[in-house]
Amino acid sequence: MPTMPRRRRYYALMSTKLHFGVLSTASIGIRKVIPAMQQGRLTTVSAIASRDLAKARETASAMGIPKAYGSYEELLADPEIDAIYNPLPNQLHVPWSIKAAEAGKHVLCEKPLSMNVAEARSLIEARDRTGVKIAEAFMIRSFHQWLRLRELLDERRIGELRSVMGAFSYFNTDSANIRNRIETGGGGVYDIGCYLIHSSRFAFGQEPTRVVAALDRDPQMGIDRLASAILEFPSGQAIFTCSTQLIAYQRIHFLGTRGRIEIEIPFNAPNDHPTRLFIDTTGNLTGSGISTETFAMGDQYTTQGDAFADAVLNGAELPVTLEDALGNMAVIEAIFRSGATGRWEIPER
Repeated sequence: MPTMPRRRRYYALMSTKLHFGVLSTASIGIRKVIPAMQQGRLTTVSAIASRDLAKARETASAMGIPKAYGSYEELLADPEIDAIYNPLPNQLHVPWSIKAAEAGKHVLCEKPLSMNVAEARSLIEARDRTGVKIAEAFMIRSFHQWLRLRELLDERRIGELRSVMGAFSYFNTDSANIRNRIETGGGGVYDIGCYLIHSSRFAFGQEPTRVVAALDRDPQMGIDRLASAILEFPSGQAIFTCSTQLIAYQRIHFLGTRGRIEIEIPFNAPNDHPTRLFIDTTGNLTGSGISTETFAMGDQYTTQGDAFADAVLNGAELPVTLEDALGNMAVIEAIFRSGATGRWEIPER
């Protein structure tokens, strides 16, 4: 298996921080990820690229990023960049992540990793061929409330996990918005349903054996604006609803044989006030038996960057591997098939 060129490997080993380059001035990067990684213990943002050099320079100046490039290719050619953060539109995730890997850069790629299973497989092949680290950016997996959930489930605090129930929604009918365009991987399942799928797979520690779904598509834009699904696991079931045209809401529940856990703000955890997790092992319907665990303020994008950098610099385990991402994409594909056929479908990796 090819390894990183000698110069880059030496640079990474000598560095105390992972130097990121950002592909594009996408909103999620500007608003959330870049400011968070600039505060990281193991991360720094050293360059940003846009197809518009003036925009790249303006963004770099405003955010204190040392370098700006007028093309993605120029950024990938920079020998001082260790890793790429890829927040490009969904259909560009895999092509540019492969280009980054072939340039010897590690890659943290936004979710959903790909548009389909075949693309995800091609990225795994590129990782194996180049020897770099590549991960899907599910920031929840390195954040304290989700790490605590894993502990509670492993301790069997709620007995045997049997059901996961979740909802995630927002309202956006702007046809020009990238989330509402079929060709860029828009729609609820790709954008937010992926979190609910990932969460249930993470909680059960298993892959669903079959799924069934109902999808309602916007008559003008064609994207799935409302989707509900049942995922059948060897140990239980997960059910969820996601929508791009409902009131903003998110919540997820984990029900076991002796108790339940609820995460209050599971996915868009705020970085300016504490988050909470509720545990009920009494079954009292008035809620008097609920205990609350409160977590100090933190930024899940900072912890995500540090966890990825720790894997690159120190050999730690990646929070979300490409194999994990492939499993998520297999479920997404099965949900789309079921929405079209009206039948149970088996996820195919």
